[in-house]
Amino acid sequence: MSDAIKVGDQLPETVIGPFDASSLVRYAEVSGDANPLHLDDAVAEAIGLAAPPVHGMKLLAAFEPMLRAWRGDLVIASLAGKFVQPILRGETVRLSGRVLRASDDEIFVRLTAYGAARAPGIVGEATLRPKAAT
Repeated sequence: MSDAIKVGDQLPETVIGPFDASSLVRYAEVSGDANPLHLDDAVAEAIGLAAPPVHGMKLLAAFEPMLRAWRGDLVIASLAGKFVQPILRGETVRLSGRVLRASDDEIFVRLTAYGAARAPGIVGEATLRPKAAT
């Protein structure tokens, strides 16, 4: 693998958002996830949130372009995440990653998405592998 990747390497931070109400509506239409929690201020307020939370899968999917920008010579073999706390509409989101395991055949990265609360909204992981020779 070119440019050796080492345990502890940090991925460049990526900033996304903030997401407004219209972007959440568009995501709901495309994804089929029209849960009113993500779209209706009154529903979010009823459960104690200051604003509707951004769809978790929308945030998880944002790791894919971050990983591709970091290392275009790798492909994502798996991507998963745990939704720890809501990231709310209007918040800027910081995506980060750190290499936990690295070999010539496979790279394992811990991923984190932070919203305004400065505590993780998503803790995830990705396994990357070298692109197959064509």
